[in-house]
Amino acid sequence: MRSFSNKVAVITGAGSGMGRYLAILLAKAGANIAICEINETTLTETHTMMADYGVSISAHVLDVADKAAVEALPAEVLEQHGQVDLVFNNAGVTVDSTFEDMSETDWDWVMNINLQGVINSTRAFLPHLQQRPEAALINTSSIFGMITVPNQSVYHTAKFAVRGFTECLAKELKDSNVQIHCVHPGHIGTNIVTNARMNKREDAISPMQQMMGKLIGIGSTQEEMADFFRNNGMHPSRASNIILKGVLKNRMRIFVGADAKLMDLSQRLFPMHYDRVFPLFQIPLTLMRNKKPLNY
Repeated sequence: MRSFSNKVAVITGAGSGMGRYLAILLAKAGANIAICEINETTLTETHTMMADYGVSISAHVLDVADKAAVEALPAEVLEQHGQVDLVFNNAGVTVDSTFEDMSETDWDWVMNINLQGVINSTRAFLPHLQQRPEAALINTSSIFGMITVPNQSVYHTAKFAVRGFTECLAKELKDSNVQIHCVHPGHIGTNIVTNARMNKREDAISPMQQMMGKLIGIGSTQEEMADFFRNNGMHPSRASNIILKGVLKNRMRIFVGADAKLMDLSQRLFPMHYDRVFPLFQIPLTLMRNKKPLNY
């Protein structure tokens, strides 16, 4: 894709984090935007932040787990913008729990948003993307689509599946006008821990949480972990900028952050024992991350 100017981009999870800054940076680049988010308050905040960029913006309150609502979205976007050139399937949630202790309700909540939402959106928008001279579909997996840690079984299941689904699409559509991208963020300063469902059992705290608590001095409550995760990751504006550069360069896999790249490398070098090397670079990377927003 040569540029984002005069394109129309659909972004899910646009109420905060990477979704919000994807919308802002694309608007700054001259794209028209359809922002989608289940939380109407944060959706409105994003809309307000984009008001001065002189592009067409539509806001859609959307639960990506609602198949019928996702299927209806293309018609809404086409009615307001006339075309669709880019679709960012970015919305995501998690549950911190062992598989044994996780309810079926919580399992389905994550899978319906993180995986079925991506599949349903792709099915709904792909025919419209194929009608454009150049187009892109960007699905957010995670570095947790490459490696695993305890207490994230449902998140791993969904994100590994998003990776497989997206990479298969890339092979199927390699000779088409539609670029396919799979995004693998590392630690980005978002609200995913704030919005997570947590197992409240003391003995359900993951080994990674325990390690971080001992080495960095943070607590293990959801509020403490959420504050640390949001305030110490790469700023989401910088993550979004990396993603957009990856789209312009037509990179199928887009790794976001040095930690994501190192974790991917570690699982290639030590397929069964990669977790043993994580403490060697986790703390230095935490100190190195650029937590300041871009100038936009």
